[in-house]
Amino acid sequence: MSEWIVIAVAAIALVIGFALHYLYRQIELKKNIGIKKGEAETIIELAKKESEKIKIQGELKAKEILEKRNSEIERESREKQKEFFKVEKRLQKREEALDKKFEGFEKKEAEVSKIEREMTQKERALEEKEKDLDAVIVEAKKKIEEIAGMTQEAAKNELVNIIEDEGRHEAGKKLKQIEDQLHEDAERKSKEIIALAIQKYAGEYTSEKTISVVNLPNDDMKGRIIGREGRNIRSIEARTGVDIIIDDTPETVVISSLNPIRREIARISLERLIDDGRIHPTRIEEIVFDVEKQIDREIQKAGEEALFDLGIANMHPELLKFVGRLKYRTSYSQNILNHSIEVAFICGILAAEIGFDIKLAKRGGLLHDIGKAVDHEIEGSHVDIGEDLVRKYGESDEIIRAVASAHDPQPQSILAILCQAADAISAARPGARRETYEAYVKRVEDIENIASSFRGVEKCYAIQAGREVRVIVESTKINDEEGALLSHEIAQKIEKEVAYPGQVKITVIREVRATAIAS
Repeated sequence: MSEWIVIAVAAIALVIGFALHYLYRQIELKKNIGIKKGEAETIIELAKKESEKIKIQGELKAKEILEKRNSEIERESREKQKEFFKVEKRLQKREEALDKKFEGFEKKEAEVSKIEREMTQKERALEEKEKDLDAVIVEAKKKIEEIAGMTQEAAKNELVNIIEDEGRHEAGKKLKQIEDQLHEDAERKSKEIIALAIQKYAGEYTSEKTISVVNLPNDDMKGRIIGREGRNIRSIEARTGVDIIIDDTPETVVISSLNPIRREIARISLERLIDDGRIHPTRIEEIVFDVEKQIDREIQKAGEEALFDLGIANMHPELLKFVGRLKYRTSYSQNILNHSIEVAFICGILAAEIGFDIKLAKRGGLLHDIGKAVDHEIEGSHVDIGEDLVRKYGESDEIIRAVASAHDPQPQSILAILCQAADAISAARPGARRETYEAYVKRVEDIENIASSFRGVEKCYAIQAGREVRVIVESTKINDEEGALLSHEIAQKIEKEVAYPGQVKITVIREVRATAIAS
């Protein structure tokens, strides 16, 4: 029994212990909740203060942005307002200008209306005056008939006078035809004289180039010509004044120079050096010196032979040397000395045909291109240089004028005309000036195409190796006066667009045909 009481007491004590422990835990829990609640309230209070601070800052920032945006809007508004004022001002000015123009148009319209009214009044007045004039003319005719009282004889005389006037007109036309016929006869006669001069002279023609080619016995000779470190070739070029071209062409050396005499000296010197076999600067100097003396003698000889063949005497020795130098000068692939001798012969033949001094004509023909002997050494055209040379060495005024007028379109003396004619004959004859077939065909085609491009041209033909163009025009589109103008225009266009030696003659042909059938 006592055990059960002990157990019961123990159980009660245990329950009471659990109850007390639970109560203690509840009390501790309430304490902790109170502490946490205080901390939470503190945090909430701090959060409220921070949010208030952020809110105030946000409001200030928003206010600042709003103020800035408002200022930008105001500035843009002011600028747009200024532009609006400017546009409005421009529109206002344009409106004022249009108003002024409209007022001007109204004034002009009023003036035109006034002029029209005046013109109408004047037309009416003119019509009235015309009627009055017609009446006066009728009355005058009646009075003239009454006063004149023309008889049959008087009428015949009047008719004769009319016929005489018509006869004078026909005589004028006939006189024009006679003048044209005389011109044709003179042209035909001049062509006959030129043709006769060409037939009487037949000279040989040679062609020179601006380069000379020297053949070598073998390719090893090229190395000897060049020499150690190029001293031999430099010595040759320096002594002769030419360019020596040594390339891959087998057994060949090319000498290039615009000065034909230097080129010839270099060619002969190089050939002698190759034959001699001793090629060094000292030997080059010796051989070039000897060749220069030889060329001087050949120049002197060529000049003397030219004078002897032409029968010309008493020429200054220095001028004679210049004549000889022409042997080594070419133009359009034509040797100038041969060309000058040819011109001299033709000049003499032309002079004989017209009764001019033959010797003077030959002298002028020989010297007409004398300036080309040194035009590669002296600045200026060969005409000016030639004029200075013949004046310097005492030629006559007639010769000086002829040389000075070598290419003058209006020569001032008979000798100058003869020299120009002979020069053209020598240069224009077939084979005188060499050019490639393609270049020749292209030049002729260009000339024909230019002539065909003009209005009213039916056909055109380039003849005499492109030195004359015959242009056939439609008579219904081109009259005589327009034909003369057309030839001048074609000549000007050919001068601008085509490169050609000498001159090109333009002949415009206008043919009128009348056909009638008798049945």
